[in-house]
Amino acid sequence: MSPAAIPAKLGLSIVVPVYRGAATVGLLVEALSALNPEGGIEIVLVNDGSPDNSGDVCRNLIRTATVPIVYVEHTRNYGEHNAVMTGLRHASGSFVITMDDDLQNPPEEVIKLYDHARLGNWDVVYTRYATKQHAPWRNLGSRFANKVADWLLDKPPGLYLSSFRCMAASVVANVTLYSGPYPYVDGLIMQVTTRIDSIEVKHFPRIEGRSNYTLRRLVLLWLNLATSFSLAPLRLAILAGLIMAMLGAAGAVATIAEALYSDRVPSGWASTMTAILLVGGVQSMVLGVLGEYVGRTFLSANGKPQGSVRAVERSVGPAIVAAMEHAA
Repeated sequence: MSPAAIPAKLGLSIVVPVYRGAATVGLLVEALSALNPEGGIEIVLVNDGSPDNSGDVCRNLIRTATVPIVYVEHTRNYGEHNAVMTGLRHASGSFVITMDDDLQNPPEEVIKLYDHARLGNWDVVYTRYATKQHAPWRNLGSRFANKVADWLLDKPPGLYLSSFRCMAASVVANVTLYSGPYPYVDGLIMQVTTRIDSIEVKHFPRIEGRSNYTLRRLVLLWLNLATSFSLAPLRLAILAGLIMAMLGAAGAVATIAEALYSDRVPSGWASTMTAILLVGGVQSMVLGVLGEYVGRTFLSANGKPQGSVRAVERSVGPAIVAAMEHAA
């Protein structure tokens, strides 16, 4: 095939993890299909073991699509970041945007995000919100996670890590090399590039249902952040042990001095129990941190899957048909 006959690479892929999104994913795809980004668009829908009829809705979207759609179905629920990783592996665009299926990120902001990354030659562009329309506890959890990320990850200080982000294909190729069972997409991005920017976009309230992020899911996300991409928890455990050792040494010196220079014999009950509880608590914390690392290493070594795919279905939208006819 001559160079002139090779069709141009697709401009933009949009990866959408779908979980309990039957009521909203159709509206999202309809809005995204109306966009006209430079180089064309495809939509990658990843059904992450959704218990509702999201799968039937996505398959129907394939049959009625006006743009190319890739539908990927997980065999069970693996989590948002695992679903995003699967979607990234099936995306073919020069740039890839990831976004949720709940319409809190307005589809019209996609072009703004894509053009900022493309024209600014950025590897990754995150979004930030003037006002977040999440529940107060969710906003608090997000702020906490970002503060922890400032400490644990090598990221620009104050950069808000949003799930509505745009990545260049080169970054996607490197991020998807990770095959472990506990991916944290933002942690992987920070290991790949420092050419990162952010823009402000709108954020709307959910139009249907409630957030799929429970407190348990947020805690698991924090564990992925803390134990998959940083040794800081281990170093914190070392620091805690060192502090307790210094306090223990000071206590021992004080006890010996009191025994040598005091005629009365101290009862010692309160100090003994305090020391036991403090040391026991620190030891338990250190063992817990070590256990989390060892457990994750064990599961990774034993091949726990990042995501198991049951089916992949594709539609051929007008953009691809036109490109094929033009190439011919």
